[in-house]
Amino acid sequence: MATTQRTRPTSSRTQTNRQSLNPFPILPVCFSVSLFSATPLNKLRQPVLSLLLLTTIAHAQTVAPPETADIEAANHASSEQSVRPKLVGYFGQWSLYNEPRYLVKDLVSNGGAAMLDQLNYAQGFVTNGHCSVADPNADLNIAFSAKESVNGRADNPNQPFRGYLHQLAELKRRYPHLKLVLSLEGKPTDFAYDAQPEHRKAFLDSCVELFLKGHLAPGVYAPHLFDGIDIDWEYPHADDSANYLALVTELRQRMDALHPGMILSIAAGPSPHMYEGIDLAAVSQIADEIGLMTYDFAGPWMDHTGFVAPLSTPNQAGSVQRTVQAYRDAGVPASKLLVGIPFYGYGWREVPATANGLYQEGTAIHGDRPYRYIQSLTAHSTVYRDPISQAPWLFDGDAFWTYEDSASIRAKADFALDQHIGGLMIWELSEDSADATLLHAAHNALKHPATEAAQSQETSTPPTESLPANPAN
Repeated sequence: MATTQRTRPTSSRTQTNRQSLNPFPILPVCFSVSLFSATPLNKLRQPVLSLLLLTTIAHAQTVAPPETADIEAANHASSEQSVRPKLVGYFGQWSLYNEPRYLVKDLVSNGGAAMLDQLNYAQGFVTNGHCSVADPNADLNIAFSAKESVNGRADNPNQPFRGYLHQLAELKRRYPHLKLVLSLEGKPTDFAYDAQPEHRKAFLDSCVELFLKGHLAPGVYAPHLFDGIDIDWEYPHADDSANYLALVTELRQRMDALHPGMILSIAAGPSPHMYEGIDLAAVSQIADEIGLMTYDFAGPWMDHTGFVAPLSTPNQAGSVQRTVQAYRDAGVPASKLLVGIPFYGYGWREVPATANGLYQEGTAIHGDRPYRYIQSLTAHSTVYRDPISQAPWLFDGDAFWTYEDSASIRAKADFALDQHIGGLMIWELSEDSADATLLHAAHNALKHPATEAAQSQETSTPPTESLPANPAN
């Protein structure tokens, strides 16, 4: 398999100004990227911002009723939701431009829709003082074939409601247990502007009208499509603290007035210190979820190898456990936290064989790679595992890859269950294998804890020597 660049839009879950915000200064950071980077690494696909003319014909879409098996699966999943942590996955609209293209229909084919409790759709834009559709082509205009459609019927190019949002509506009809949440993303300066008292009302009016009331475009009306909003403000400054709390509070009030029970989610960085001056305990009383971006603790901005998302390790400053404890110390209840899991990994080349490549200097491979690509390398590499965090790595004598697999995900699920954490959050679904190996692993680990199920049978070879010290220490 040829090595192809796989990167995500820089609007979230990436190294956004980590040099100044890095909560773990022991790990050096050498670059930052912005939401509207004009020259992203290799062939980064930015969300299309074309202005496409939308027809004004009124929407009158007929959708096939849910299948009996789907309803039974949905009811079963709904009954489980109250007794186990939730499983949340992000679906990126840029997946339309992947090779291969990732479809909403894939969540039916690989069983993902039945396993997920919540699907966060990324993304809606925060620009020019209001909420907006980020990519009209992907969201509303593209017509899918019968083979690509959730309901098995081809889109009529003349119907007003098309694109991923139409497919999500069909998915929700088929899996009524599944909650759909719109992820709002944008530049921190735009969020700061919109949160100011003189702009806040107009901004929130636009978000509620567009995404919660469902006036998506002229002639396209989809009420009840989204069950809530995820705020991804990376990151507010100290002088934004009062406005940040006011924005969250007023959005909560709008949502409760419109439909009680709507989900308000916050995408949060790996340290509460990234929210200087903000009362996170107060925020957690307003929000339903705080999704922790517990990944990118190591990557190609470093000149040595490490783990992208270790559960716990003494040799690396950042870890899932340390992030969770820091938020709990800041007053956030464990039940409100979601542990983030990356479905991608990072690599280095020219890595020496010492300690099987772990914590060794190397030449970074720029950008990330999806799990499905790293999975293809296992036949020609050796899989090693940190006995403390269960984090895997690949090493072939030259190339080193850090990533997540079934065993490391189970370890994090067990941690979430043991600590009564709210659930797991996946970034992002399109990077999984075609048969959703990692998604199945996350679901099974939450449904069948380690005390009730055998440990993962994924092949691994443990290190033959003690883990080395991190050269950054």
